[in-house]
Amino acid sequence: MIAAVKKNAEQKMAKSLETLKADFSKVRTGRAHTGILDHVTVEYYGNPILISQVANVTLIDARTIGVQPWEKNMIAAIEKAIRSADLGLNPATHGDLIRIPMPMLTEERRRDLIKIVRGESENAKVAIRNIRRDANEQLKKMIKDKEISTDEEHRGQDEVQKLTDHFVAEVDKLLQLKEADLMAV
Repeated sequence: MIAAVKKNAEQKMAKSLETLKADFSKVRTGRAHTGILDHVTVEYYGNPILISQVANVTLIDARTIGVQPWEKNMIAAIEKAIRSADLGLNPATHGDLIRIPMPMLTEERRRDLIKIVRGESENAKVAIRNIRRDANEQLKKMIKDKEISTDEEHRGQDEVQKLTDHFVAEVDKLLQLKEADLMAV
């Protein structure tokens, strides 16, 4: 019983950590990486489709992403989708290739991005603590239903707290890495 509660909490906390990693990947550093376009959708015959499903997304060099649509008529739509995605990118079309240069980050913009990253990590910590609370409530309910003893409940809460501490430490580690990445020139 307690193992199931712990396992469920651990899976949910791991999902929160994965979500944080995905959110961090959207916050761009000065270097180009194709993952920045992972969540950008384009209208394709009336349906929103990810850019990666209608074009090849590659790195041309360290500061430039290349997008080559499989259909020529998609060039304008992809360019518009990238501009309107609010990523601060300015794509330029050269024949059938869309080049997306990554602008240099100013010191002020880096500070803003660090604030955003800290907010994201705080949200992840709140999500992890909410999972801890839910797990502890499940344990309390088990006591009420006489499925476990008080000692077992305390042991279960200690295990859930250790899990919580572990995942909060992981969030802090990810935050430190991302901050260092953002401040690197």
